[in-house]
Amino acid sequence: MRFLPLIWGSLKRRKARTLFTVLSVLVSFLLFGYLMAIRQAFRMGVDVSGADRLLTIHKVSLIQPLPVSYLDRIAQVPGVKQVTHATWFGGIYQDPKNFFGQMAVDPVTFLAIYPEYLLKPEERKAWLADQQGAIVGSATAEHFGWKVGDKIPLLAPGYMAKRDGSRNWEFNLVGIYTGAQKGTDTSSFYFRYDYLKEAGRDRGTVGWYILRIADPKSAALVAQRIDGLFANSPAETKTSTEQAFAQGFANQVGDIGALITAIVSAVFFTILLVAGNTMAQSVRERTSELAVLKTLGFTNRQVLALVLGESLFLAMLAGGLGLLLAWTLIALSGDPTHGFLPIFYIPPMGLALGVGFALLLGLATGVIPAVQAMRLRIVDALRRV
Repeated sequence: MRFLPLIWGSLKRRKARTLFTVLSVLVSFLLFGYLMAIRQAFRMGVDVSGADRLLTIHKVSLIQPLPVSYLDRIAQVPGVKQVTHATWFGGIYQDPKNFFGQMAVDPVTFLAIYPEYLLKPEERKAWLADQQGAIVGSATAEHFGWKVGDKIPLLAPGYMAKRDGSRNWEFNLVGIYTGAQKGTDTSSFYFRYDYLKEAGRDRGTVGWYILRIADPKSAALVAQRIDGLFANSPAETKTSTEQAFAQGFANQVGDIGALITAIVSAVFFTILLVAGNTMAQSVRERTSELAVLKTLGFTNRQVLALVLGESLFLAMLAGGLGLLLAWTLIALSGDPTHGFLPIFYIPPMGLALGVGFALLLGLATGVIPAVQAMRLRIVDALRRV
């Protein structure tokens, strides 16, 4: 801390240059914060997926339905504790741009398998009592301004038309669920499968099955048993852990992790050159001052610490402000896509990684000028004046 006045004085020596350097580093870490939030958004549900949950889908594709008769057979597989099902609806609310997931489920078994979906007791009771009832995540409810008691109209696709041919469905919003964890998906809309079956065209099928197993370590064995049970049938299955399924679904839009890494690397390298040039110029301009410091008794190590401390201070200050600004803007504005990425925040690991990058930036840009200053001979330095 005793070098702080000297460091601060050196940075004020060229105020315009220091300001633009700080701004360039700040913007880069602001961008880094948003990229981390985007990366987390595309991993929606992956980090909080249940380790003891498996998903069984059609072997050909997720959009291919499975017979509803599979439910009892899956429930009898050794290692399976609970099983439920879900069916994609795909309705439109007011405008096709208003996309959010809509699934028909069995409310009792669904809520039992997904305890992280938090409903008030009275809302849970209302859903079980109202066949036309539905629940929605807090993110979607907030986006559309929905509240409990609203009537939610959805225009169904042709394959989900009612028995009378109508595509207009109406649901009673009886509950708004929140997430037990920050990464829980609160964007989906769930309604009762028996309502879909009774009012729609009953095909005797569901979209996919979700099951809870007794021992997460036996996930591969249980999955093998389930798929073996329906091998060579007209509707063969593919079973995987929920986390693997969620990660695979996220990867359908590309390897976001690799893309983010490439962008951050390019930005970091560019800022490294800018900050490195700033530090090199600062040391060259203060050659005589460093010689005077050595004359006054500053050791080589103290000079090294002084120059390296200046670089670290600049990088940590600008990087920290950039991360803080990104966190503040994201916390205030939320999802910038208005529903496409409902889980949008900088994860703690992203903040820690940003701080690490700022530290690395300070070390990388300051180490060469610092070593040069340490090796500076007093006589040679005074000759340059």
